[in-house]
Amino acid sequence: MSTRAAPGEIQSVLGPIAPSDLGFTLPHEHTKVTLWHIQGRWDYWELIGEEPRINEELAAYAAAGGRALVDLTLDGIGRDLPRLARLAKATGLHMIGGSGWYRTAYYPPEARIDTRTTDDLADEIVREFSDGVPGPDGAVRPGIIGEIGTDKPWVTAQEERVFRAAARAAQRTGAAVTTHAAQSAVGLAQLAILEDEGLDPARVVIGHTDSWPRIEYWREIVKRGATLEADFLGMNFTPLERAGEPKVIELIKTLLNEGYEKQIMLSQDVCHDSQLLFYGGNGYTYLQKTFLPRLLAAGVDQKTIDQITIKNPTRVLTLVKPSA
Repeated sequence: MSTRAAPGEIQSVLGPIAPSDLGFTLPHEHTKVTLWHIQGRWDYWELIGEEPRINEELAAYAAAGGRALVDLTLDGIGRDLPRLARLAKATGLHMIGGSGWYRTAYYPPEARIDTRTTDDLADEIVREFSDGVPGPDGAVRPGIIGEIGTDKPWVTAQEERVFRAAARAAQRTGAAVTTHAAQSAVGLAQLAILEDEGLDPARVVIGHTDSWPRIEYWREIVKRGATLEADFLGMNFTPLERAGEPKVIELIKTLLNEGYEKQIMLSQDVCHDSQLLFYGGNGYTYLQKTFLPRLLAAGVDQKTIDQITIKNPTRVLTLVKPSA
């Protein structure tokens, strides 16, 4: 049974860890996820997540210098916190799990998002941080709220309820909120809801910003105090992903030149079998082996890269004193 982290510590699935122990971190990943099963989706999008294979993939990440990984799979798409604890024990990596509900199409019916109050939803998240999720070896606790998302370039009524619950739970637990905001500027609407609930933007990560590579969008996120996350790095499913990396590097450099190095994070969002090394993909090592060397070649120094890949995830994942 993992013990509960206190403010100033990071909650991993095996228990509290000191921020100084976190190290190089992928802040937005999956080790098992099923997305094709909902009505109207027929593309068989799935990361099966067989443990021996995932252990091999994570071992390659650790061998490349990885120390921690945040798995943001939630209920309705395959969350299994006790499984993450097994992966952590097998690989020696710090594994951090998520809490909450993903987005409208994937809300599990048993969550009854449309019939519960915002406070009731927030209470459930808080209970997970307090009591953990039952497992064969005892309770396992999440360490971050999210990924909390939207299906479209707008926030539905149910999604707004979940975002408000996430904000309230974040203030009661000291955890950060990380979001799914794909292919639009919807991250600003998400941020507005979280801010309206009183959540400090410094405790918010807006995800998938590289799927909407517009400097005005990126700049507004960081100007409002939130952290932006480019986490489709190494994906090659769409023309934008295959050819868009130079633009992403340009935008990162622009924000770095404007002094926002403390509000940028990078990840790869592995969520499909074809992304694994075993199947010819980039696995969990694309940042270390390909993207970060390209950043260095583009003039970003190692100190800044360490800020982005170590210090920024450490700040986000370190629990703060509850404010509500």
